[in-house]
Amino acid sequence: MRKFIRFAGGFLVVAGISGTIDHLAAQPFWGAILNVFNRQVIPRLSFLTGYEIYANLLVAVVGAVVFAAAWRRDDEA
Repeated sequence: MRKFIRFAGGFLVVAGISGTIDHLAAQPFWGAILNVFNRQVIPRLSFLTGYEIYANLLVAVVGAVVFAAAWRRDDEA
């Protein structure tokens, strides 16, 4: 289970960074997979209009926190 949580955290970090890049310029690598949040979720939430870059960076930060928490929990066990 911890490996899955670490994977999910790592994916969120990569997806957040990829979404930021996609918002600033076209993302050529795995855009359909990594930019789901940027292309599907953000346009549907009206309160994020104008804050797309911050939202993607927040996804990356949340992913880093999840990854670090899973890694720390793995060290304690």
